[in-house]
Amino acid sequence: MSPKPSVLVLGGVGFIGRKFVAYLTEYDLASEIRVVDKVLPQTAYLNKRCTAAFEKVEFMQGNLSSPASIEKAFNRTDGSTFDYVINFAAETKFSQPEEIYEERIYRLSINCAKEAVKRNTKVFVQFSTGDIYESDGTASKEDSKTKPWNVMAQYKLKVDNELQNMAGLNLIILRPAVVYGIGAMGGLTPRLICGRVYQHLNQKMEFLWTKDLRINTVHVLDVAKAVWHTANWYVSNNQTGALVFNLADDNDTDQEAVNAHIRAIFGIETGFQGKLISQMAKLNMKGATEDINEMHLAPWSDILKAHSIKTSPLTPYLDQELLYNNAVSLDGTKICTMTGFVYDHPKLTEASLREIIVDFQDLGIWPRD
Repeated sequence: MSPKPSVLVLGGVGFIGRKFVAYLTEYDLASEIRVVDKVLPQTAYLNKRCTAAFEKVEFMQGNLSSPASIEKAFNRTDGSTFDYVINFAAETKFSQPEEIYEERIYRLSINCAKEAVKRNTKVFVQFSTGDIYESDGTASKEDSKTKPWNVMAQYKLKVDNELQNMAGLNLIILRPAVVYGIGAMGGLTPRLICGRVYQHLNQKMEFLWTKDLRINTVHVLDVAKAVWHTANWYVSNNQTGALVFNLADDNDTDQEAVNAHIRAIFGIETGFQGKLISQMAKLNMKGATEDINEMHLAPWSDILKAHSIKTSPLTPYLDQELLYNNAVSLDGTKICTMTGFVYDHPKLTEASLREIIVDFQDLGIWPRD
């Protein structure tokens, strides 16, 4: 039996990183795990499962925008090299100044990859996004036309392109659809919060655009599994150079599929504004965004106060970049046909959304009804 690999997880405290760390520890997959993040686990709203996982790994606080911090993250006391380096580290907030993305996505990722080359890392897994593809409604494959529809994705694609041409880098790029699951504060979760708001208001919930707007999904546990699976497959099959894989379940999720689950969970009516009204909103998207958020933020605050929740990181706030008519439509089958990967959560279910809410309730940041 081959010895277990050592693993360096960059940005491992975030939503997906923490699930990957839990996956490694629960299945005892690695000989050594070091997690590097600027955020302390104690301040990151980890649930019991993830808290237990971080008790079994070496945590190092570090700002990976700094080259000195990157070098420190890679250094081991015996002078050896981490076998696998997984890079989840990136700015995740939308509508930030481009300088933020330049530093916290582009420069960070390029410098980490260069360090991996210098250390002869067996495989470097770069976490990208499905938002880099042209939003034309068809399921994008890994070689489909790219046209990033938000600034964050522009910088992710810039990283992807440069890394694929970096000499000596053993590279896997993973491009997920909308990632959901326990602990997700973005993605589908703001829609769930909106559902709770409209339940409180006893009103019908209507989103912009139409029911068939694609928002393809992938469960966070499948993402964690895919990171490990592809890294192992790459090394055991003596792969070299760059490989790219999309991550998307076969649910082909659209807005109506999500709304159907929200109706079931909250017992509310749902619908869509349609193309005409949505196009009118698009003419003044900034104003429309402000109106939409004003409609949701105050009632959510009232709900939290009524349940004696003083602080919560959860918000129904929807960023302007996310309200445009952009489809997230990915073909996630290449990873299956090429590497033998199997999605354990091929369908978005009501139960999988309910468990997100229950976990937040256990953390005391979502009201118990």
